[in-house]
Amino acid sequence: MKVGQSKKTIVVREYQLEIGKVQVYDDYMVSIFDEGATLTLERAYQIIGISEIHFRDRSFGYISLRKHSYAIDPTIYTYLRGLDNLKAFAIVSIKEMDMHNFKIEKLFYKKPMKFFIEYNNALNWVKRRVKAK
Repeated sequence: MKVGQSKKTIVVREYQLEIGKVQVYDDYMVSIFDEGATLTLERAYQIIGISEIHFRDRSFGYISLRKHSYAIDPTIYTYLRGLDNLKAFAIVSIKEMDMHNFKIEKLFYKKPMKFFIEYNNALNWVKRRVKAK
């Protein structure tokens, strides 16, 4: 038995999109996109819309859980930068290619963004950043 463990995390809502799924929690979102999908600006607008439904007037974080390989249009980061209430953007992957891509993605995003190998570390970082703002 673990003492002091936080309450069970509950998914507030799960969205099944054409390219994968987005899970919404109390103060963050997690995306898990399908193998071979392409995250275009149009599809990013869907995710931005979900964030506006759930986090319109409060801070939140975003975790990109990269279980599969997929393509991203880097210009979407220009639009994500405009979300003032998005306080943390974490990418979780064990793939070396994702680590290299992260360096490029970070150049486009220019806001707090971090790469993690373990999901729980990403979650803790996101929660700290959201709480701090």
